[in-house]
Amino acid sequence: MLFMLIVKASKNSEAGNLPSPELMEAMDKYNEELVKAGVRVMAKGLHPSSNGIRLSFLKPGEKPMVRDGPLTETKEWFAGFILFDVKSKEEAFEWAMRMPDPQGHGEGQIELRQVF
Repeated sequence: MLFMLIVKASKNSEAGNLPSPELMEAMDKYNEELVKAGVRVMAKGLHPSSNGIRLSFLKPGEKPMVRDGPLTETKEWFAGFILFDVKSKEEAFEWAMRMPDPQGHGEGQIELRQVF
């Protein structure tokens, strides 16, 4: 079963502030554990929303409305993702629970979603 662990962005990550060396080390260790277990398919960080473009499909059959970043709502920001292939939702949840706070400073938020 394929699952995506979506890392929500924060004001710090959107500003391009790098994580502390301790957090980088913890994230490296977590990723190494995923690779060693053979469940990590891919893990990538994303550029800030200021480099993004949003296309909104407002009316069927019409061209989408195009909006350049940055996005205004912090709840709309994403900082990265990890895609992993596991045997069950429970196993995906176990891996999600092992992830360090991806933003540090008590700002981290992740979302676990199954891929079709």
